[in-house]
Amino acid sequence: MADAAIENEPDAGEFSVERIEDKRVINGKTEYYLKWKGYPRSENTWEPEENLDCPDLIAAYEESIKPKKPEAKKRTSSATGSETKTKRKIAEEDKDNRKTVGFDRGLEPSKILGATDSSGELMFLMKWKGSDEADLVPAKQANVRCPQVVIQFYEERLTWHTPSADEDKSSASKENAAAD
Repeated sequence: MADAAIENEPDAGEFSVERIEDKRVINGKTEYYLKWKGYPRSENTWEPEENLDCPDLIAAYEESIKPKKPEAKKRTSSATGSETKTKRKIAEEDKDNRKTVGFDRGLEPSKILGATDSSGELMFLMKWKGSDEADLVPAKQANVRCPQVVIQFYEERLTWHTPSADEDKSSASKENAAAD
């Protein structure tokens, strides 16, 4: 495997990419989900394509996700039923090969770690019970599927503005002066 690297920070040195595990496009920019050499999967990160210096790994990953062409089947009047089954089977295999994320993982939400609207839609970084991985999920889904977790997230960040003791005294003296 080629020793691919990505610049983290100017003085921080380089990290080696072990493999590319996923790909996404956000606001027209391609990002890859990277497994770093010498680090556990919990340290995987999404990195923009322009920051990567591992063309061999990117090419290998892109080749691996290309749809495979199923073998050509003879078309006969009796083959129609089996052809439909084959298409269903291929669709199921494709679904199994895709990495499930968010609520599709079937896990119970634990808590919301943060929020962003960088994709143009409000998204929550959701932590799941029984998993070390967190996923970005649309806030619209979270509001419906786990409203108590969403409420807890907002309550933890809620700050009340209360007047200080000095403001209480000054407003009380103004009221007294107005009454005189």
